[in-house]
Amino acid sequence: MYQGGYGSGKTWCGSLLGLMLARKYPGSRGLVGAKEYELVKNTTLQSYFEHLENMGYVKDRDYTYNKNDKKITLSNGSEILFKGLDDPEKFKSLNLHWAEIEEASQISDSAFKQLLARLRNTNRKPSWGDFKFRLFGHTNPQPNKGWIWKRFVENPKVNYRLIIAPTSENTNLPKHFIESMKDEYDPEYYRINVLGEFGNYSSGLVVKNFTPENEKPLTYNRDLPLYLTCDFNVDPMCWCLAHMDEKDVFFFDELVIENTSTQACIEEFIRRYPNHRSKIVICGDASGDFRNAQSEFTNYMIIRRALEAHGYSVDFKIRPYNPPVLRRIQAFNARVCNAAGERHIFVDPKKCKWLMHNIYNLAFKEGTSIVDIPTVKQIKNDREAKFLEHIFDAASYLIEYFFPIK
Repeated sequence: MYQGGYGSGKTWCGSLLGLMLARKYPGSRGLVGAKEYELVKNTTLQSYFEHLENMGYVKDRDYTYNKNDKKITLSNGSEILFKGLDDPEKFKSLNLHWAEIEEASQISDSAFKQLLARLRNTNRKPSWGDFKFRLFGHTNPQPNKGWIWKRFVENPKVNYRLIIAPTSENTNLPKHFIESMKDEYDPEYYRINVLGEFGNYSSGLVVKNFTPENEKPLTYNRDLPLYLTCDFNVDPMCWCLAHMDEKDVFFFDELVIENTSTQACIEEFIRRYPNHRSKIVICGDASGDFRNAQSEFTNYMIIRRALEAHGYSVDFKIRPYNPPVLRRIQAFNARVCNAAGERHIFVDPKKCKWLMHNIYNLAFKEGTSIVDIPTVKQIKNDREAKFLEHIFDAASYLIEYFFPIK
């Protein structure tokens, strides 16, 4: 992954590498993609044409370009395909030797994984010798801790490599170019978009100022009150489990189950915690106290019946109506880190995978205070998108009830 600032040569380098691979391995097949085909057509494809010209390639003699198939074919038989990656299903049948991603931060993790699965073309010639399948991308830094951060910084595998490319290292730029950006940009924007560094990922996110200080391994204690806070979305249904004292909340586990029911979730809870001795306090979505057309029981009635049948002591702390989402967000952030720098929310990052995913990725729509909830199309193209929002809702119901902004 080549991550750089403006003018750091990202597209130039990526297209040069793609063309070098097509030249080196005659008869190979590569794909160049971006979130939308228009971006590929207007930037990356033009860069390939420039490299071909600079290498002395003559169109219709040394290479051809088919507009309908969106494909460059070299005289050595190598093919370079150009596609949009907005829908991973569209390139599911391809078999590739290499792939290049333009503006990689804009595509989903599912598109990245689909490209990895496409690197399986068995048409390899003995003359290729040292051939290795290659996937490479170039990008500006992501606006959140998305898949690039996870795969190339947080948990990199041995064959993953991240290059940070500051604009200042491109010696071909005019001397005034860097200085003019220093004058125009604030320090944080300059650090991200010129130096190419990872930024302050709480900017634009729903949860602010959450740091590794808020993360710690937590231990469940069956002799302490257990707080179970619920969101009743069906796919997935999301519940958070916590211990709590007068000022601190410790999220030690979560229940996140797809295509399920309240009955199935409470049975899973009992399976995990069969011998709890202290009381269980139920919090969460006020709508869970409403009956629906399919059942004479409310969600909370189902939970109460199951827990009491198992011998648990149960208490309910639920508002008669849900507070505005911004009030819940403010209350949650005030516990994450207050103005005095005190932290009162702690999350076990291993056991609370999806709560952590929300903390680092749930964002506001740009320039607004409206939470950016994934659309049906986004969820279809990126499975992880379906896990945004609901687990945060569950956690924030608990926080707002016991620690409201006064």
